Parts: sequence; C-alpha cells; structure tokens
Amino acid sequence: MKLYQVPGTCSTASRIVLEEVAIPVDLVDVDLQTKNLRDGTSYLDVNPIGQVPALLLDSGEVLTEGAVIMQYVADQAPASGLLPPPGDFNRYRVLEWTNYIATELHKTFSPLNRPNTPVEYRDLTKTTFLPRVFGVIDTRLASSPYLAGEAFTIADAYAFVVLGWAKRAELDLSAWPAIVAYLKRIGERPSVRKVLNAAT
Repeated sequence: MKLYQVPGTCSTASRIVLEEVAIPVDLVDVDLQTKNLRDGTSYLDVNPIGQVPALLLDSGEVLTEGAVIMQYVADQAPASGLLPPPGDFNRYRVLEWTNYIATELHKTFSPLNRPNTPVEYRDLTKTTFLPRVFGVIDTRLASSPYLAGEAFTIADAYAFVVLGWAKRAELDLSAWPAIVAYLKRIGERPSVRKVLNAAT
C-alpha cells in the first residue's frame, strides 16, 4: 500500500492509525501547491480531488478522505480496538466523534491554513469559532480519557493531529486543561512518537 501524505497535515492521523495496527505502507510526499509528486508525475492522476491523504491499495483501488482511510485501516485489524466491529453500538460513537472532528474542528481550522483568509475572519476563527469547538471537546474529555470512551480510537488520532495545529496558529489551549492533558497523553503513545519523530 501507499499513503500519499504531507507531514503535519491531517494525513498524519492516517499514518498514526497505520502505525498503531502495524500495517506496512510506503509513504509518498505530495506537493500540494503544484499537485506533483517527487518523481515529477501528477498527484491528480492518483487523486483528482488533489487533497491528502489518499491510500493506494494493493488491489489498485484508491481511497480518499482521512476519516474513511482510518476506518478502512482499523477494519483490517479488528483486534486493535481502534474501531469496534459493525453492529457494536460503540462503533457509532467512534464515528460520531470522527465526524465531529472532520466537520467542526478540522473545517473550523481551515481558514487559518489559507493565506488569502481576511484578517477579520482569522481573528473570529481564533476568538470565537475555535473556542466554541474546543469547549465541546474539553467538556467531553473532562469526563472521559478519550473521545469515545476508555480506549484510544481513530477519532483520537484525528483529534490529536488537528488540535496540534493550535500551536502553529499561536493559540493558547491552557483555558481547556482537559485538552492539554489529552494531547500530552496521546503524544506519549509509541505510534505517535514514531510518526512525529519521522516527520522532523
């Protein structure tokens, strides 16, 4: 398998999940500005949407969207506990939080990753929009070690990466102590340390 990625982006969550389940994968870096790969070929030939991550399976099928890639990978290793099996209601709790991270946290951060976002909207994102989402997540983590309960899941891999963007956005998370503790806890996982160390 090949994972098309850019270190530090949401594709890092897929890398963490792959590391958690010990599935070997070749990493292919993408230039998101030019949509080219290092060998000069076009990434758009792999993923016409042009975003990362994308997972090229040995069958030749390509999966896109990080939330879907993480579900697929976790389903290949059911004993990992990263995603409960179909029919287990806890599966839907994990997917509930995975989708919340995708639609509320990730998308709310997006304007800060675009150079053409007006200053006024950047300020609103930092002072109003993101704090609202942080509050929801912090409240949950004040009563549970992980988003979907007692165990680390794909939702946590995703949340860890996106919440980590607060640092580069110069956002102080100290007002949300449960998030701060959560990031420290996840950052100590061997899979996470290995992925982050490889990116530096």
